[in-house]
Amino acid sequence: MPVSASANLEPSVSNQYTKNILIIGSFFFIFGFVSWINATLIPYLRIACELEEWQAYLVTFAFYISYTVMALPAGQLLQRTGMVKGMSVGLCVMAAGCLMFVPAALTRSYLLFLVGLFITGGGLTLLQTAVNPYITLLGPQETAARRISIMGICNKTAGILAPLIMGSIILKNSDALTAELAQMSGAQKLARLDELAQDVIVPYCVLAAIWLIIAVLIRYAHLPEIKPEIPVGETGSKPTATRSNNFLLGFTAIFFAVGVEVLAGDTIGNYGSYHGMGLDTAKTLASYTLTCMMIGYLTGITLIPRIISQQQAFYISSCLGLVVSVLILLLPGMASVVCVALLGLANAMLWAAIWPQALKGLQGEKLAKGSAVLIMGIAGGALLPLVYGWLAKASNNQYAYWILIPSYLFLIYYSILGKKDK
Repeated sequence: MPVSASANLEPSVSNQYTKNILIIGSFFFIFGFVSWINATLIPYLRIACELEEWQAYLVTFAFYISYTVMALPAGQLLQRTGMVKGMSVGLCVMAAGCLMFVPAALTRSYLLFLVGLFITGGGLTLLQTAVNPYITLLGPQETAARRISIMGICNKTAGILAPLIMGSIILKNSDALTAELAQMSGAQKLARLDELAQDVIVPYCVLAAIWLIIAVLIRYAHLPEIKPEIPVGETGSKPTATRSNNFLLGFTAIFFAVGVEVLAGDTIGNYGSYHGMGLDTAKTLASYTLTCMMIGYLTGITLIPRIISQQQAFYISSCLGLVVSVLILLLPGMASVVCVALLGLANAMLWAAIWPQALKGLQGEKLAKGSAVLIMGIAGGALLPLVYGWLAKASNNQYAYWILIPSYLFLIYYSILGKKDK
Protein backbone atom coordinates (compact mmCIF):
# COMPACT_ATOMS: atom_id res chain seq x y z
CA MET A 1 0.00 0.00 0.00
CA PRO A 2 1.78 3.18 -1.12
CA VAL A 3 1.73 5.97 1.43
CA SER A 4 2.61 9.60 0.88
CA ALA A 5 5.50 10.91 2.93
CA SER A 6 3.19 13.60 4.27
CA ALA A 7 0.52 11.17 5.46
CA ASN A 8 -0.13 9.91 8.95
CA LEU A 9 -1.26 6.31 9.45
CA GLU A 10 -3.89 6.18 12.21
CA PRO A 11 -5.01 2.82 13.65
CA SER A 12 -8.55 3.55 12.38
CA VAL A 13 -7.23 4.06 8.85
CA SER A 14 -5.02 0.98 8.67
CA ASN A 15 -5.62 -2.33 10.46
CA GLN A 16 -1.92 -3.07 9.85
CA TYR A 17 -0.83 -0.31 12.23
CA THR A 18 0.12 -2.64 15.11
CA LYS A 19 1.92 -5.07 12.79
CA ASN A 20 3.87 -2.19 11.24
CA ILE A 21 4.91 -0.95 14.69
CA LEU A 22 6.11 -4.46 15.63
CA ILE A 23 8.12 -4.83 12.40
CA ILE A 24 9.77 -1.43 12.77
CA GLY A 25 10.40 -2.27 16.43
CA SER A 26 12.36 -5.33 15.31
CA PHE A 27 14.61 -3.04 13.27
CA PHE A 28 15.26 -0.87 16.31
CA PHE A 29 16.18 -4.05 18.17
CA ILE A 30 18.75 -4.71 15.43
CA PHE A 31 20.07 -1.14 15.74
CA GLY A 32 20.57 -1.61 19.47
CA PHE A 33 22.21 -5.03 19.31
CA VAL A 34 24.68 -4.07 16.58
CA SER A 35 25.50 -0.68 18.11
CA TRP A 36 26.00 -1.80 21.71
CA ILE A 37 28.15 -4.79 20.83
CA ASN A 38 30.82 -2.08 20.55
CA ALA A 39 30.81 -1.72 24.34
CA THR A 40 32.18 -5.28 24.51
CA LEU A 41 34.39 -4.99 21.43
CA ILE A 42 36.33 -2.08 22.93
CA PRO A 43 37.89 -4.03 25.85
CA TYR A 44 38.01 -7.21 23.74
CA LEU A 45 39.99 -5.66 20.88
CA ARG A 46 42.12 -3.71 23.34
CA ILE A 47 43.36 -7.07 24.64
CA ALA A 48 43.35 -9.08 21.40
CA CYS A 49 45.10 -6.41 19.32
CA GLU A 50 47.24 -5.00 22.15
CA LEU A 51 45.93 -1.44 21.95
CA GLU A 52 46.22 1.69 24.03
CA GLU A 53 42.93 2.96 25.46
CA TRP A 54 42.51 5.80 22.96
CA GLN A 55 43.19 3.39 20.06
CA ALA A 56 40.40 1.11 21.33
CA TYR A 57 37.92 3.98 20.89
CA LEU A 58 38.60 3.85 17.15
CA VAL A 59 35.96 1.10 17.32
CA THR A 60 33.29 3.74 17.92
CA PHE A 61 34.94 6.09 15.43
CA ALA A 62 34.91 3.57 12.58
CA PHE A 63 31.34 2.51 13.32
CA TYR A 64 29.72 5.92 13.75
CA ILE A 65 31.75 7.91 11.20
CA SER A 66 30.15 5.73 8.54
CA TYR A 67 26.89 7.54 9.28
CA THR A 68 28.43 10.84 8.18
CA VAL A 69 30.09 9.36 5.12
CA MET A 70 27.11 7.29 3.97
CA ALA A 71 24.09 9.37 5.06
CA LEU A 72 23.70 11.45 1.87
CA PRO A 73 24.31 8.49 -0.49
CA ALA A 74 21.79 6.55 1.61
CA GLY A 75 19.22 9.33 1.17
CA GLN A 76 19.76 9.34 -2.59
CA LEU A 77 19.46 5.56 -2.77
CA LEU A 78 16.21 5.61 -0.80
CA GLN A 79 14.71 8.09 -3.27
CA ARG A 80 15.26 5.45 -5.97
CA THR A 81 14.41 2.28 -4.09
CA GLY A 82 11.80 3.48 -1.62
CA MET A 83 11.99 2.97 2.12
CA VAL A 84 11.10 -0.73 2.27
CA LYS A 85 13.56 -1.96 -0.40
CA GLY A 86 16.16 0.29 1.17
CA MET A 87 15.72 -1.55 4.47
CA SER A 88 16.54 -4.86 2.73
CA VAL A 89 19.65 -3.37 1.11
CA GLY A 90 20.80 -2.00 4.45
CA LEU A 91 20.50 -5.42 6.07
CA CYS A 92 22.56 -7.03 3.28
CA VAL A 93 25.31 -4.43 3.71
CA MET A 94 25.33 -5.07 7.47
CA ALA A 95 25.74 -8.79 6.78
CA ALA A 96 28.75 -8.04 4.59
CA GLY A 97 30.30 -5.99 7.39
CA CYS A 98 29.82 -8.83 9.88
CA LEU A 99 31.47 -11.29 7.51
CA MET A 100 34.50 -8.99 7.30
CA PHE A 101 35.22 -10.04 10.89
CA VAL A 102 36.24 -13.49 9.62
CA PRO A 103 39.44 -12.39 7.79
CA ALA A 104 40.02 -9.76 10.50
CA ALA A 105 39.99 -12.43 13.20
CA LEU A 106 42.10 -14.91 11.21
CA THR A 107 44.82 -12.28 10.68
CA ARG A 108 44.25 -10.44 13.98
CA SER A 109 44.22 -7.22 11.96
CA TYR A 110 42.78 -4.24 13.82
CA LEU A 111 42.47 -2.39 10.51
CA LEU A 112 40.23 -5.11 9.05
CA PHE A 113 38.12 -5.09 12.22
CA LEU A 114 37.64 -1.35 11.74
CA VAL A 115 36.75 -1.85 8.06
CA GLY A 116 34.14 -4.42 9.08
CA LEU A 117 32.71 -1.99 11.63
CA PHE A 118 32.61 0.79 9.01
CA ILE A 119 30.73 -1.42 6.53
CA THR A 120 28.30 -2.57 9.23
CA GLY A 121 27.72 1.04 10.23
CA GLY A 122 27.13 1.94 6.57
CA GLY A 123 24.38 -0.65 6.30
CA LEU A 124 22.89 0.56 9.56
CA THR A 125 22.98 4.11 8.18
CA LEU A 126 20.80 3.09 5.25
CA LEU A 127 18.46 1.23 7.57
CA GLN A 128 18.18 4.14 10.00
CA THR A 129 17.74 6.74 7.24
CA ALA A 130 14.68 4.76 6.15
CA VAL A 131 13.25 3.73 9.48
CA ASN A 132 13.55 6.91 11.60
CA PRO A 133 11.31 9.12 9.42
CA TYR A 134 9.11 6.08 8.82
CA ILE A 135 8.22 5.71 12.49
CA THR A 136 7.93 9.49 12.84
CA LEU A 137 5.22 9.48 10.14
CA LEU A 138 3.42 6.40 11.42
CA GLY A 139 0.97 8.52 13.42
CA PRO A 140 0.30 12.08 14.69
CA GLN A 141 3.35 14.34 15.06
CA GLU A 142 2.45 15.32 18.63
CA THR A 143 2.91 11.69 19.73
CA ALA A 144 5.99 11.02 17.59
CA ALA A 145 8.29 11.10 20.62
CA ARG A 146 6.07 8.50 22.31
CA ARG A 147 6.33 6.15 19.31
CA ILE A 148 10.08 6.68 19.10
CA SER A 149 10.26 5.93 22.84
CA ILE A 150 8.57 2.58 22.16
CA MET A 151 11.20 1.98 19.51
CA GLY A 152 13.80 3.00 22.07
CA ILE A 153 12.62 0.21 24.36
CA CYS A 154 13.24 -2.28 21.55
CA ASN A 155 16.63 -0.66 20.91
CA LYS A 156 17.76 -0.61 24.53
CA THR A 157 16.46 -4.10 25.30
CA ALA A 158 18.90 -5.27 22.64
CA GLY A 159 21.51 -2.92 24.11
CA ILE A 160 21.14 -4.53 27.53
CA LEU A 161 21.44 -8.03 26.06
CA ALA A 162 24.34 -7.35 23.66
CA PRO A 163 27.12 -6.78 26.26
CA LEU A 164 25.87 -9.70 28.36
CA ILE A 165 25.67 -12.15 25.46
CA MET A 166 28.80 -11.06 23.62
CA GLY A 167 30.75 -10.58 26.83
CA SER A 168 30.02 -14.18 27.85
CA ILE A 169 31.26 -15.39 24.45
CA ILE A 170 34.31 -13.31 23.61
CA LEU A 171 35.39 -12.14 27.08
CA LYS A 172 34.58 -15.19 29.19
CA ASN A 173 36.79 -15.49 32.29
CA SER A 174 38.34 -12.16 31.32
CA ASP A 175 40.15 -11.55 34.63
CA ALA A 176 41.82 -14.97 34.37
CA LEU A 177 42.61 -14.23 30.73
CA THR A 178 44.40 -10.95 31.51
CA ALA A 179 46.35 -12.65 34.30
CA GLU A 180 47.27 -15.48 31.94
CA LEU A 181 48.47 -13.10 29.23
CA ALA A 182 50.55 -11.17 31.77
CA GLN A 183 52.54 -14.36 32.43
CA MET A 184 53.15 -15.06 28.73
CA SER A 185 55.62 -13.66 26.25
CA GLY A 186 56.83 -14.18 22.72
CA ALA A 187 55.30 -16.87 20.51
CA GLN A 188 53.18 -18.32 23.30
CA LYS A 189 51.44 -14.98 23.88
CA LEU A 190 50.93 -14.38 20.16
CA ALA A 191 49.33 -17.82 19.78
CA ARG A 192 46.95 -17.12 22.69
CA LEU A 193 46.01 -13.75 21.24
CA ASP A 194 45.35 -15.33 17.84
CA GLU A 195 43.06 -17.83 19.55
CA LEU A 196 41.26 -15.02 21.37
CA ALA A 197 40.77 -13.04 18.17
CA GLN A 198 39.06 -15.98 16.49
CA ASP A 199 36.36 -16.12 19.18
CA VAL A 200 34.35 -13.51 17.23
CA ILE A 201 34.06 -15.60 14.04
CA VAL A 202 31.07 -17.74 15.01
CA PRO A 203 28.92 -15.01 16.61
CA TYR A 204 29.48 -12.60 13.71
CA CYS A 205 28.69 -15.28 11.13
CA VAL A 206 25.46 -15.98 13.01
CA LEU A 207 24.62 -12.27 12.96
CA ALA A 208 25.31 -12.10 9.21
CA ALA A 209 22.95 -15.03 8.61
CA ILE A 210 20.21 -13.38 10.68
CA TRP A 211 20.48 -10.07 8.78
CA LEU A 212 20.28 -11.89 5.43
CA ILE A 213 17.21 -13.87 6.49
CA ILE A 214 15.43 -10.72 7.67
CA ALA A 215 16.39 -8.92 4.43
CA VAL A 216 14.51 -11.61 2.49
CA LEU A 217 11.53 -11.78 4.84
CA ILE A 218 10.99 -8.00 4.91
CA ARG A 219 10.08 -8.10 1.23
CA TYR A 220 7.02 -10.19 2.15
CA ALA A 221 5.94 -8.17 5.20
CA HIS A 222 3.72 -5.80 3.13
CA LEU A 223 4.92 -2.67 4.90
CA PRO A 224 3.30 0.47 3.46
CA GLU A 225 5.77 2.26 1.19
CA ILE A 226 6.72 5.89 1.76
CA LYS A 227 7.35 7.51 -1.59
CA PRO A 228 8.71 11.01 -2.18
CA GLU A 229 6.09 13.60 -2.87
CA ILE A 230 6.84 17.16 -3.96
CA PRO A 231 4.00 19.45 -2.83
CA VAL A 232 2.45 21.85 -5.31
CA GLY A 233 4.44 25.05 -5.60
CA GLU A 234 7.66 23.56 -4.18
CA THR A 235 9.16 22.01 -7.32
CA GLY A 236 12.69 23.27 -7.72
CA SER A 237 12.42 25.45 -4.64
CA LYS A 238 15.60 26.16 -2.74
CA PRO A 239 15.92 25.71 1.00
CA THR A 240 15.41 28.94 2.90
CA ALA A 241 18.01 30.34 5.26
CA THR A 242 15.70 29.50 8.17
CA ARG A 243 15.38 25.87 7.07
CA SER A 244 19.13 25.54 6.48
CA ASN A 245 19.77 26.96 9.96
CA ASN A 246 17.27 24.49 11.41
CA PHE A 247 19.11 21.63 9.67
CA LEU A 248 22.38 22.83 11.19
CA LEU A 249 20.90 23.06 14.68
CA GLY A 250 19.21 19.67 14.31
CA PHE A 251 22.45 18.13 13.06
CA THR A 252 24.36 19.60 16.02
CA ALA A 253 21.73 18.40 18.49
CA ILE A 254 21.92 14.86 17.10
CA PHE A 255 25.73 15.10 17.18
CA PHE A 256 25.80 15.84 20.90
CA ALA A 257 22.87 13.57 21.81
CA VAL A 258 24.46 10.53 20.16
CA GLY A 259 27.89 11.53 21.43
CA VAL A 260 26.83 11.62 25.10
CA GLU A 261 24.81 8.41 24.66
CA VAL A 262 27.77 6.51 23.21
CA LEU A 263 30.11 7.99 25.83
CA ALA A 264 27.88 6.76 28.64
CA GLY A 265 27.58 3.25 27.19
CA ASP A 266 30.96 2.58 25.58
CA THR A 267 33.35 4.19 28.08
CA ILE A 268 31.83 2.95 31.34
CA GLY A 269 33.58 -0.44 31.12
CA ASN A 270 37.05 1.10 30.93
CA TYR A 271 36.00 3.67 33.54
CA GLY A 272 35.03 0.90 35.95
CA SER A 273 38.43 -0.74 35.37
CA TYR A 274 40.08 2.66 36.01
CA HIS A 275 38.48 2.67 39.47
CA GLY A 276 39.72 -0.85 40.24
CA MET A 277 36.80 -2.99 39.10
CA GLY A 278 37.67 -6.41 37.63
CA LEU A 279 37.07 -6.88 33.90
CA ASP A 280 34.62 -9.74 34.54
CA THR A 281 32.31 -7.15 36.11
CA ALA A 282 33.34 -4.05 34.15
CA LYS A 283 32.57 -5.68 30.79
CA THR A 284 28.85 -5.74 31.69
CA LEU A 285 28.56 -2.16 32.96
CA ALA A 286 27.14 -0.93 29.64
CA SER A 287 24.04 -3.00 30.40
CA TYR A 288 23.42 -0.84 33.49
CA THR A 289 23.59 2.32 31.38
CA LEU A 290 21.14 0.80 28.91
CA THR A 291 18.85 -0.30 31.76
CA CYS A 292 18.71 3.31 32.93
CA MET A 293 17.83 4.34 29.38
CA MET A 294 15.07 1.73 29.37
CA ILE A 295 13.64 3.28 32.54
CA GLY A 296 13.78 6.68 30.83
CA TYR A 297 11.91 5.39 27.78
CA LEU A 298 9.20 3.77 29.91
CA THR A 299 8.83 7.03 31.82
CA GLY A 300 8.51 8.94 28.53
CA ILE A 301 5.85 6.58 27.21
CA THR A 302 3.89 6.97 30.45
CA LEU A 303 4.10 10.76 30.68
CA ILE A 304 4.04 11.92 27.03
CA PRO A 305 1.75 13.60 26.08
CA ARG A 306 -0.65 13.05 29.00
CA ILE A 307 1.33 14.94 31.65
CA ILE A 308 4.22 16.66 29.86
CA SER A 309 4.94 17.47 26.23
CA GLN A 310 7.85 15.95 24.33
CA GLN A 311 9.53 19.37 24.37
CA GLN A 312 9.30 19.58 28.16
CA ALA A 313 10.72 16.06 28.41
CA PHE A 314 13.59 17.13 26.13
CA TYR A 315 14.38 20.13 28.35
CA ILE A 316 14.19 18.15 31.61
CA SER A 317 16.36 15.35 30.19
CA SER A 318 19.03 17.81 29.01
CA CYS A 319 19.14 19.55 32.40
CA LEU A 320 19.35 16.20 34.20
CA GLY A 321 22.26 15.21 31.96
CA LEU A 322 24.11 18.40 32.90
CA VAL A 323 23.60 17.81 36.63
CA VAL A 324 24.73 14.16 36.44
CA SER A 325 27.79 15.19 34.39
CA VAL A 326 28.89 17.55 37.15
CA LEU A 327 28.45 14.75 39.69
CA ILE A 328 30.62 12.42 37.56
CA LEU A 329 33.43 14.97 37.77
CA LEU A 330 33.03 15.65 41.49
CA LEU A 331 32.17 12.33 43.13
CA PRO A 332 34.87 9.78 44.03
CA GLY A 333 35.38 6.20 42.86
CA MET A 334 32.39 3.95 42.27
CA ALA A 335 29.88 6.74 42.98
CA SER A 336 31.19 8.44 39.84
CA VAL A 337 30.83 5.18 37.87
CA VAL A 338 27.20 4.90 39.03
CA CYS A 339 26.59 8.43 37.72
CA VAL A 340 27.90 7.44 34.28
CA ALA A 341 25.27 4.69 34.25
CA LEU A 342 22.63 7.22 35.35
CA LEU A 343 23.38 9.26 32.25
CA GLY A 344 21.30 6.64 30.44
CA LEU A 345 18.23 7.99 32.24
CA ALA A 346 18.99 11.53 31.06
CA ASN A 347 19.79 10.46 27.50
CA ALA A 348 16.63 8.42 26.92
CA MET A 349 14.38 11.20 25.58
CA LEU A 350 16.98 13.19 23.63
CA TRP A 351 16.87 11.33 20.31
CA ALA A 352 13.11 10.88 20.54
CA ALA A 353 12.46 14.62 20.87
CA ILE A 354 15.07 15.93 18.43
CA TRP A 355 13.73 14.09 15.36
CA PRO A 356 10.19 15.51 15.29
CA GLN A 357 11.49 18.99 16.14
CA ALA A 358 14.11 18.94 13.38
CA LEU A 359 11.82 17.37 10.72
CA LYS A 360 8.84 19.59 11.49
CA GLY A 361 7.16 20.83 8.29
CA LEU A 362 9.22 18.69 5.90
CA GLN A 363 7.55 16.69 3.16
CA GLY A 364 8.51 14.45 0.26
CA GLU A 365 12.01 14.90 -1.14
CA LYS A 366 12.92 17.40 1.59
CA LEU A 367 11.99 14.83 4.22
CA ALA A 368 14.47 12.30 2.77
CA LYS A 369 17.22 14.94 2.57
CA GLY A 370 16.45 16.23 6.06
CA SER A 371 16.61 12.72 7.48
CA ALA A 372 19.98 12.14 5.78
CA VAL A 373 21.38 15.38 7.23
CA LEU A 374 20.29 14.42 10.73
CA ILE A 375 21.71 10.92 10.36
CA MET A 376 25.07 12.54 9.60
CA GLY A 377 24.95 14.01 13.09
CA ILE A 378 25.51 10.49 14.47
CA ALA A 379 29.18 11.32 13.86
CA GLY A 380 29.03 12.56 17.46
CA GLY A 381 29.23 8.90 18.46
CA ALA A 382 32.45 8.65 16.44
CA LEU A 383 34.22 11.77 17.64
CA LEU A 384 33.26 12.38 21.28
CA PRO A 385 34.53 8.99 22.56
CA LEU A 386 37.78 9.54 20.64
CA VAL A 387 38.15 13.00 22.21
CA TYR A 388 37.38 11.41 25.57
CA GLY A 389 40.18 8.87 24.99
CA TRP A 390 42.69 11.60 24.19
CA LEU A 391 41.63 13.64 27.23
CA ALA A 392 41.89 10.56 29.43
CA LYS A 393 45.45 10.01 28.24
CA ALA A 394 46.32 13.68 28.81
CA SER A 395 44.71 13.88 32.27
CA ASN A 396 42.72 10.91 33.61
CA ASN A 397 39.55 8.98 32.85
CA GLN A 398 37.40 10.95 35.29
CA TYR A 399 38.40 14.48 34.27
CA ALA A 400 37.95 13.52 30.61
CA TYR A 401 34.18 13.53 31.17
CA TRP A 402 34.19 17.32 31.17
CA ILE A 403 33.41 16.96 27.44
CA LEU A 404 29.84 16.21 28.56
CA ILE A 405 29.29 19.75 29.91
CA PRO A 406 29.21 21.71 26.60
CA SER A 407 27.26 18.87 25.01
CA TYR A 408 24.36 19.13 27.45
CA LEU A 409 24.49 22.93 27.44
CA PHE A 410 23.80 22.93 23.69
CA LEU A 411 21.00 20.39 24.10
CA ILE A 412 19.38 22.62 26.73
CA TYR A 413 19.59 25.53 24.28
CA TYR A 414 18.05 23.50 21.44
CA SER A 415 15.23 22.25 23.68
CA ILE A 416 14.40 25.86 24.61
CA LEU A 417 14.28 26.77 20.90
CA GLY A 418 11.79 23.94 20.34
CA LYS A 419 9.53 25.25 23.12
CA LYS A 420 9.53 28.72 21.53
CA ASP A 421 8.76 27.27 18.08
CA LYS A 422 5.54 25.54 19.15
